[in-house]
Amino acid sequence: MTATPAEFAPPRRDQPCPCGSGQTFTQGCEPILTQQRPAATAEQLMRSRFTAHVARDYAHLHRTYLKTAHEPYTPEDDPAPTSWTRLVIHSHDLGNKPDTAFVDFTAYYQEGTAEQALHEKAEFQRIEGTWLYTRPVRQGPAPIKSTESKVGRNDPCPCGSGKEYKQCCLRKA
Repeated sequence: MTATPAEFAPPRRDQPCPCGSGQTFTQGCEPILTQQRPAATAEQLMRSRFTAHVARDYAHLHRTYLKTAHEPYTPEDDPAPTSWTRLVIHSHDLGNKPDTAFVDFTAYYQEGTAEQALHEKAEFQRIEGTWLYTRPVRQGPAPIKSTESKVGRNDPCPCGSGKEYKQCCLRKA
């Protein structure tokens, strides 16, 4: 069931942080949300952004998104807030440049009686020492890559004829 504003309770300081880090809210995302300290990694920023969605701290989402970080924040009504339930980080990888990183994650939310998933690979940039969410690179799970090697033109034909692939089955194809 979707939480209504009356049912909403912000994260409690002594309870596990909603980001799934295993720390309490006080040890995990609260210092980042309250700007007591910056996120040290792109993964920490991703976790704090998820917690901001849970806590409905839209100002944190605004200031940690590259496109809006330098614009003044104007609060807006959220008529149908999403009830976020949990976050799973699949990977945190550094990019080709030292100030770029990627976080592959799944954020789960409640819709009616069913739990739904949002799977995304997101790009983050560190600008002047501060990590910012820049864009989604991919939505959905990573594409499946074939682990089988391809037959080369000059390799023996896989049909077992003893001929080169180009002189046998490649011709037939």
